Amino acid sequence: INPKGLDEESKDYLSLYLLLVNCGSRNEVRAKFKFSLLNAKREETKAMESQRAYRFVQGKDWGFKKFIRRDFLVDEANGLLPDDRLTIHCEVSVVGETENLAGQSSAQSVRLPECRLADDLGQLLERGQHADLTLCIGGAELPAHKAVLSARSPVFQAMFQHQMEESRASRVVVEDVDEDTMREVLRYVYSGRAPRLDQMADSLLPAADKYQLDRLKVMCEESLAAALTVENVCDCLVLADLHCAAQLRQRASQFILANASRVAESPAGTRWSADSRTWLPKPSKPWPLRPRRPWGRHLKSE
Repeated sequence: INPKGLDEESKDYLSLYLLLVNCGSRNEVRAKFKFSLLNAKREETKAMESQRAYRFVQGKDWGFKKFIRRDFLVDEANGLLPDDRLTIHCEVSVVGETENLAGQSSAQSVRLPECRLADDLGQLLERGQHADLTLCIGGAELPAHKAVLSARSPVFQAMFQHQMEESRASRVVVEDVDEDTMREVLRYVYSGRAPRLDQMADSLLPAADKYQLDRLKVMCEESLAAALTVENVCDCLVLADLHCAAQLRQRASQFILANASRVAESPAGTRWSADSRTWLPKPSKPWPLRPRRPWGRHLKSE
């Protein structure tokens, strides 16, 4: 555990790693792992897990440089330090071994290659091979594949079904998502990953809502909730309301209630309070969430 991160980039985070101290007579161990924090009710929260099995050798560690923001961890409203104690739950799954009838472990004779589906699809996007669709954003043209977009997004699926009956359009104009955000959306659609999530969560969340990418949307909510501050919580609350982000709205509301005086005195809090007192959350009367907008208002074909 590194309470103050590993470097300048992660100085505001708690870093968490799994270290192999000893593996007996073996030279290495391949394992997957999952970290989570237990709250006051002994419930798992803030879970992060490895996406593949990692190779551990003695003295080698693997983990997460930005496991959780330190200010979020120490905030009493989040309940992660009951009695000033941090409880970490760790699950480790060792792979590449079998159990023989005598109860002794032995290495598998067949080594299964790692699945490269996400990497391969990511390369398909980067190279633009066999693309049958162009997304037009301002002056940029992004090649894509109708089959992939349809499989991942109900919005694109509905559009292409409609257009196949009409004119088999191969160009789609995207009017309300900027180029950088759309490129990151496509990376997620093809690979299930969002490398720039922490830097772009506020712009990715509206796009995820627009294209009904529910997992990406929740990832954005979690990233924004983990980085709430007195200065940005009001904007996050508005963002949550605009895009039906219930989890982010709840976390932002709890943050404001726990830091009411500081938020009210901040420039953002003063601005929102002056515009409308309804921006301040009232636990006795939750806000209604706006319904998701229909897909046809966001896309048009050429």
